[in-house]
This record gives sequence, structure tokens and C-alpha cells, in this order.
Amino acid sequence: MAGKLRGYAHRIDIAADTARVWWALTAPAALARWCAPGAAIRPRAGGSFRASVDRIGTIDAHIDVFDPGRRLRLIHMAQDGLPTDEATLIDDFLLEADGGATIVRLLGSGFPDDSAWDPYFLRLRTSWERALARLKVYLEKNMDEKEAK
Repeated sequence: MAGKLRGYAHRIDIAADTARVWWALTAPAALARWCAPGAAIRPRAGGSFRASVDRIGTIDAHIDVFDPGRRLRLIHMAQDGLPTDEATLIDDFLLEADGGATIVRLLGSGFPDDSAWDPYFLRLRTSWERALARLKVYLEKNMDEKEAK
């Protein structure tokens, strides 16, 4: 594909250990609570991820990297309504232990630097930023523990 590409990078520090953060990213019930109602995941290499992070469009993705407690990489599947299907869109979640806390980085890449892609790129970038903030609240307010009771 010719042309420039762009991406986004988000970082959020969560006062929860890496095992809890990983669980919240990969357990179907937890994902549906902080990310989006109806979100679904088959958590394994070769698995799938589906969610509406912006409540408008849906991400359907293939999980090509599944490194428990460390990394989850999603490759977006082709989607109707986008300007071209030549783009390879990636969301890469990287987790790093920081004492009893976890640093979560989300790197999105592969978006064509073309004005036709602006609405989707901006929606997804903003939506992931908000979703990660919800993940932080979900874990730091112990909402995951309240569900287990």
C-alpha cells in the first residue's frame, strides 16, 4: 500500500496487578462490562475479538499475538463502510508490571493518512482512550470483585 500511515498511542497506569488487568482484557464477561455491552473474545492465539468501542461501529479482529499477562495484538478484519480494504489496522495491547500496578499501552497502527479515513481514525482513537479509562475505573473501584459476589 502506497502512502503515509498513522496511528495512536495510549498509556494508562492502573493500580491493579498484571494478572487482574489481563483477566479484565481477556475474560468475556469482564470485557463486556468495561469495554462494550455485547463484547466477545475467544482469548487465544488465532482467536477473535468483537466489540463496539464507540457504540457506533464494530471492531471484528483476529488475535494474532496472545502472550498471557504481557501482550494482546488484534488485527482488524475488513469492514464495510471504510474507504478501502487495503489497510491493515492493528491494535496492540502491551502490559508491564510496575510494582503492584500495571502500565497498559495501546498502540494502534496502519491507518491511512487520508482525509477519507479521518472520521474512523478519530472515532477509534478517542473511543479506545475512553474505554481504557473505564478499564481503570472498573479495576481500581474493584467492580470486578463485586461481580464475583
